[in-house]
Amino acid sequence: MRKDPFIIGQYYHIYNRGTDKRIIFIDKFDLQRFQQGMEEFNNIEPIGSLRTCSAPSAAGTSFKLVDIIVFSLNPNHYHFILTPLVEGGIEKFMQKLGAGYTMYFNEKYKRTGVLFQGRYKSILIKTDDYLMYISAYINLNNRIHFQSKGKSKNIKNSAWSAASIVNKKLFYKSSWEEFLGESKENICNKEIILERYKNIQDYKEFAKSVAEGIIEKRTGNDINFDEDLLIEKL
Repeated sequence: MRKDPFIIGQYYHIYNRGTDKRIIFIDKFDLQRFQQGMEEFNNIEPIGSLRTCSAPSAAGTSFKLVDIIVFSLNPNHYHFILTPLVEGGIEKFMQKLGAGYTMYFNEKYKRTGVLFQGRYKSILIKTDDYLMYISAYINLNNRIHFQSKGKSKNIKNSAWSAASIVNKKLFYKSSWEEFLGESKENICNKEIILERYKNIQDYKEFAKSVAEGIIEKRTGNDINFDEDLLIEKL
């Protein structure tokens, strides 16, 4: 149980990674299934299992548990900005999403046990400036990982590198294209971010400057990606 409950109207950075730093999106269908869960399970009503492709759709109703503001799905971890719309909204959404995806993943890959590293982590976003900053960090999280990886002289324990060797390709996705209007998806309530800027181009430039600043800090350093980047503590 959380010591402090999530409060309606407040924004939270929610994140977690695979247990033992394992890859949680092995192919593109895993990524699609998790994203499907983000929509299907965001409803106060119970719905069917995501074990099969025929999970009943609850998306698009007015009974959402949370607003998803920004998201990033990475090979072995994820980030969200969420705000609860009902009491217990984040808790219920994350429980359904985590349990549903774990059930699907375990059945597909013939495994048992937990998939994620304990309970998801959460940070209250206390200021508008931090909300803007963390939205940029999450939207461009994939780019931060890849470009930091390429500039580092000494990469320690890089799960991304290991995955690229084993799987030949990494699977990841964020809400960046949706924010730029380059995607038909409508998962995020992005106006809470974009309304602070004159236009999308202004936000795009701001987000890129945030990402470049983070990447620059890590250039040439000894980076432990699993500790310093995968679960970032800003």
